[in-house]
Amino acid sequence: MASVMERAGMGLQSMGIPGMGTPTMGAPTGMPAGTNWMMVPRCTLKMEKCTGGMKITCHCDDKMATSMVQNLCTMLAGGMCSCCCMMNGMVVCCCNLTMGICKCEMTKDGVCITCTSGDAKCCEMIQACCECMHCMLKDGCTCCILMNNTPVCCGCC
Repeated sequence: MASVMERAGMGLQSMGIPGMGTPTMGAPTGMPAGTNWMMVPRCTLKMEKCTGGMKITCHCDDKMATSMVQNLCTMLAGGMCSCCCMMNGMVVCCCNLTMGICKCEMTKDGVCITCTSGDAKCCEMIQACCECMHCMLKDGCTCCILMNNTPVCCGCC
């Protein structure tokens, strides 16, 4: 069975997590009508530098999770890619990879997202984001990959 995480419980801004800017006093015990919930696949993530930028590899353990992350990436491809690193439910770092072109390729067990730029300074920024997120993943953070501000997969290394 696919291992998935709930988008609303990941500690992202405006998701109703205490201490994240959303008041919880007097909050209803159930989710209000019309609240969007979505389950995202839990993957093993790998971030590495490549020529001109960085590469993010999302590896899923089962076919259902693989299919879901591939479908989400296919539907949301062409927009902004972001990586949000969290520890204990709190956002530690969020990198919006707006300084490059992000492309998503399907692999047999997930996706490979490549973010590159022909501009030397933009490439330097992308690779700095890569180093930062790689360090956070290695040291225990969970990372959520978003496309067009929609989570497509979450996991750790």
